[in-house]
Amino acid sequence: MRELHSKRILVTGGAGFLGSHLCEFLLAKGHDVLCVDNFYTGTKANIAHLFGNPRFEFLRHDITFPLYVEVDEIYNLACPASPIHYQFDPVQTTKTSVHGAINMLGLAKRVKAKILQASTSEVYGDPQAHPQTENYWGHVNPIGLRSCYDEGKRCAETLFMDYRRQHNLRVKVARIFNTYGPRMHPNDGRVVSNFVIQALAGKPITIYGDGKQTRSFCYVDDMIRAFHALMNTPDDFTGPVNVGNPGEYTMLELAERIIALTESSSRLEFKPIPSDDPVRRRPDITLAREKLKWEPAVGLEDGLRQTIDYFRHAMRNESATA
Repeated sequence: MRELHSKRILVTGGAGFLGSHLCEFLLAKGHDVLCVDNFYTGTKANIAHLFGNPRFEFLRHDITFPLYVEVDEIYNLACPASPIHYQFDPVQTTKTSVHGAINMLGLAKRVKAKILQASTSEVYGDPQAHPQTENYWGHVNPIGLRSCYDEGKRCAETLFMDYRRQHNLRVKVARIFNTYGPRMHPNDGRVVSNFVIQALAGKPITIYGDGKQTRSFCYVDDMIRAFHALMNTPDDFTGPVNVGNPGEYTMLELAERIIALTESSSRLEFKPIPSDDPVRRRPDITLAREKLKWEPAVGLEDGLRQTIDYFRHAMRNESATA
């Protein structure tokens, strides 16, 4: 018999970077967790340490197909989130965001579950407003190389809000800004993992454009706290709500910090900037502070140290087994 406070929680994309940390967090809270993933970008290694937990269950499944389970809450995190991965099969990326949202919303409607959508700062595109607030509608190229992800996530937000209005579904929408930490995919092309791996290997650090474009970096533990806080807000608050760290750094500043922390001899190598790459990105988290009572607690240097330690250990293990 389940304990009174325990919930049955579905995490889609649960074997991914964010999903695996969320599964771990929810298990620590005493909940039963059903982790669903098709291993497109997630890995079994991310959740291997959870298989011995009797409250943890794994199901290999693609959410572009319907799923029939009984749960109390759904965290919908399933979708490749890095340009390398989501541009590899752009049609499938759009299907995951749109068909996946429809299937998960249909499940939530059937079992009367509360559901959270992991949306993205990419809904703002290359923003003309800075920092970005939730009432900014964005500046997105609907036919560009990134649009399979950007527009897929924007459509998913539309679906969530329409299910709320039409079916009175309990929905939550989190707009996630750049997040980093242990279990990032080593080949996802994201700036933190790229820079760390290149620095540890002593290879040139790749800077696109002049390196003056900015990003904000939120450590994974802070992001998971934000998800949980949002899910547990009153039902009349749906979001969207920005979740991220409002600290803003240029790519050059990030590279210099990582080189210093790794004591690397890497030099900088400049390449052309990719199509539709945003120039500036920083969240306004006023709403998150007010409604979630949340703000990031882990500073960039502390978070980078833990991320570097993770990749250093992973690279040693890889070379030892090669």
